[in-house]
Amino acid sequence: MIQMKKIQPINNNVLLKLEDPTEGKTPGGIIIPDTVKEKSQEGKVVALPADSDIDLSVGDVVLYKGFSGTEINFEGESYLLILSDDILAKFVEVDSI
Repeated sequence: MIQMKKIQPINNNVLLKLEDPTEGKTPGGIIIPDTVKEKSQEGKVVALPADSDIDLSVGDVVLYKGFSGTEINFEGESYLLILSDDILAKFVEVDSI
């Protein structure tokens, strides 16, 4: 039997999938190194703690505080384990503003 692993957040933590950073290039063709790129503060919720009362669902796209959470790599993917209190907002679809 093959055992599968997954990350299950505990306490008040939320697991976010981070987008792969795209290569930054200026219109003139100069490559912008990762060290000076502005980090995205957006992620997709992929796991919540069991018995969570957090107002989020798996699949929600959220905005979070900069420099918060712990970045981890798991099976070749980038994730952020972050306290739910550091999540500022979630994107919702509306008919009009």
